[in-house]
This record gives sequence, C-alpha cells and structure tokens, in this order.
Amino acid sequence: MLDRTPAPRAAYDPLYDPLTDAGPGRGRDHAPTYWIGTAGPAPEDDGPVTADMEVEVAVIGSGYTGLSTALHLARDHGVEVAVLEANTVAWGCSTRNGGQAQISAGRLKRSEWIKRYGRDTAKRLHAEVVEAFEVFNDLIGSEGVECDPQPGGHFYIAHRAKVMPKLEAEAALLRDVFGYGARVMGREELHERHVKDQEAHGAMWEPDGTSIHAAKLAFSYLRLARRHGARVHTASPVEGWSSKGGYHYLRTPGGTVRARRVAIATAAYTAPGLDRRTRHRLMPVLSNSIVTRVLTDEERTACGFRTGSPLTDTRTLRHYYRYLPDGRVQIGSRSAITGRDAENPKHLELLKKGLYAKFPALTGIPLDYSWWGWVDVSHDMMPRITEAEPGKGTGIFYAMGYGGNGVMYSAQAGRRMAQLVAGQPVPDLPIFTSPLPGHGILTPFRRLGQRMLYPWYQLRDETL
Repeated sequence: MLDRTPAPRAAYDPLYDPLTDAGPGRGRDHAPTYWIGTAGPAPEDDGPVTADMEVEVAVIGSGYTGLSTALHLARDHGVEVAVLEANTVAWGCSTRNGGQAQISAGRLKRSEWIKRYGRDTAKRLHAEVVEAFEVFNDLIGSEGVECDPQPGGHFYIAHRAKVMPKLEAEAALLRDVFGYGARVMGREELHERHVKDQEAHGAMWEPDGTSIHAAKLAFSYLRLARRHGARVHTASPVEGWSSKGGYHYLRTPGGTVRARRVAIATAAYTAPGLDRRTRHRLMPVLSNSIVTRVLTDEERTACGFRTGSPLTDTRTLRHYYRYLPDGRVQIGSRSAITGRDAENPKHLELLKKGLYAKFPALTGIPLDYSWWGWVDVSHDMMPRITEAEPGKGTGIFYAMGYGGNGVMYSAQAGRRMAQLVAGQPVPDLPIFTSPLPGHGILTPFRRLGQRMLYPWYQLRDETL
C-alpha cells in the first residue's frame, strides 16, 4: 500500500541556479508567489517514492507539461504512468509565471517563422498553435478545473511610436497569410476601451489570449491526472539514471523506478547531470514578478483597467502585466543574470520603475508579493517536443524550450509528447522532428553575452 503522508518540506532556496547547481533539491517548498499565496491548499499527491517500483512510463517533472503528459497518457492511451517531482508539485515555471495564455510557442513572431521555415511550414505551425489553444480551452473548461480565467485576447502594446509600423505589418501578415484576425488600435482606443498604459502608443490585439491563476491551473491538472490513474510522486528527485535491457532505472532517494520509457518535462529547471541528451540544450533566463496590494477605486480609474487580458509590451526584454480578478496588478520582466544575484534589490527597483512608467498613479504603491523564476529559452528561440534520439529506440522524450510562452502551449506539448511516447504520429513540423540545438560547454559562457546584451537591449528599446 502506498504511503501518501506528505513529506516535510525543505526551505525554498531563492538563490537556486539551474545552470550551476547540481540539482533542484529535494522536497523544497514553493517560491513565495502570489499564486501559491492565494490558491489554497494543494490537492493530495502520491507522496515520495518509498520503494523500488516499476511503471510503463516515468515522467520527470510535475509542471504543466509533465502533468499534461501524464494526463494524456493515462486518459487517452491507457498507459500506466508515474510522475517524479524533485520538490513540490509544479515547483518551477508553472507556479512562477505571469499566468498569461497567448497563441504562441517560443519567442519568434510569425514573420520570423516564415524567414526560418518558409511560408508553408509557418502556416502549419500556426495551425498547430491554433489547435493548441483549443486543447487548452478544453482543459480549463473541464469539470473541476478552477483557474479564474479572464479571456479577451492578448494586447501587444507598443512602448514607443516607432514600433507601430512593425505591429501594423505583423497584424497584416497574420490576417493575409494566416487568416488570423489580429488588428491594430491606436493609443486613444486602447486607453478608452482597455487600459491607460501611459507608455502605450497603440497595440496589436490578438483574439486568443486568456489570463489564468497559475497555481490553480497546475493543481487542477494534478487532480485531473490522478483522477485518470496517473501517480504523482513529490520529493523524489532523479539522482541517478542507467539503462539496460530495454528499461530505464531512475534512482530516487526512496527507491529506484524501472520504466520502459521516460518523458522529460523539467524545462528551465533541468539539472545539468540529469541526462546527456538534455545537457546544455537550454539557456535558463531569470525573470522577476511583483504583485501590488489591491488598488483603490481612484487608482483603478486612473489606470483605466477595463480588461484582465494578458498585456505584453514591445521591449526586447519585455514587460508582461495584467489586472488580477481581486483588484491587484501583476507585472514581470527581466531580472538577474545568475541565481546568486537574484536578491539584489536593483532588479526589484528596475521592475517597479517599469510599473510606475506605465501607471504613474501606482508610484510607490506597496507590494504584496515579489518573486523570481527561471525561463527555459532555447538556443534557437523555439520549443521542441521530440524523441531524444530518433531511430535509436532509447524510449527517451522531452518537451521544453517555450521561452516564456508555455502557459497555453504546455497543454498541447504534453498531449503531443504523450502521442510520441505511445507511438502515435504527430504533425511533421520542426518542433517535433528535430532536437533542441545544443551549445555544448559554451552554454555557461553565454552569460557573458547576457551581461553585454542587456545594456544594449536597454539602449535600443529606450533611446535609439
């Protein structure tokens, strides 16, 4: 009989760095996010692994992707599956993001898809993310799923006048090539009907965009996955991995899990030593987020919030922000280069400055929450959901590299990875048929590039 007694939680480590630390720890508590602070108690999981066990498929990581993979494997394919989580459920990206579901995957625009892949492939990629949003909507509309959805589209807000022609060109491309109903609005319409962002010179509006409560969504995925027979073991980091005779042996502190196939869903929190096939495949980038106290009626009127939809500005190091259902404002953006510098107050001050520039009425407003988390940016800015070594029969798969756009697409990524694991066909698209590009030992040195690029981005975004 399984022991489902919750394991004592280790303290949250604010300085954790996935690029330099050996692993994410064991049984650590969640980051002190608004989402965790307002979600209520986490639903029951299956507790730590306490003995050797065998399962058909082991999923490593219990964020949105891992839980979606487990759900689809169990529900759609009848596969016995166990999720192995090093810490608490959805400990990483899935409870540290901005709760913004957009019709995107990765960091490239549709025009950049065309330049890289050609028009035909770009159109099929677009069809994939359109389908993904349908999958996401079906999940959040499921019985028992509670995530405080705020639909209404996504606003891509021009922080400078010179950006407006680019937004107009992108919107025209979306309409003319992809048949997607994006449109551009000016500052006056944006202020009158949606939000009085004082930096805004206008915006491109995309019909698909929904704000959600990040932790409530993760906890709902957990309940759904377990309802359909998946097991979710917390405080069970994979500390060793060997393969023999068609099986993978995943060693956790409480016992070894033997599995025919393994699906990796650890995103930016992928330990360097987890497996050679995921080593140096991502560039973890730190992002800060803050949430204000509840706005007064006067503050809310001054800010002109008439939407709770996702808002994103056009900076390279963009701000993502929104009006929360309980009357607070959330905003996030760039942070430290390394985990050791994450607590440096200059990063918080920079984010507060961004909030005040958009909404001067909130200057000096007290904050109820402040946190940071790692974003899984791939080296080519696009995600991958793929078999790690196609044709070799290793039975290892991974899904990651969303670049900060995983809230929506992770649901589909989990579904696609479940199809791959189950031997089912998926669309013939680069994100499914090629591996994440690796930079080998150069990956850690890319942080030197970050130190040089961040000031350049700042100069280009604000001055040039």
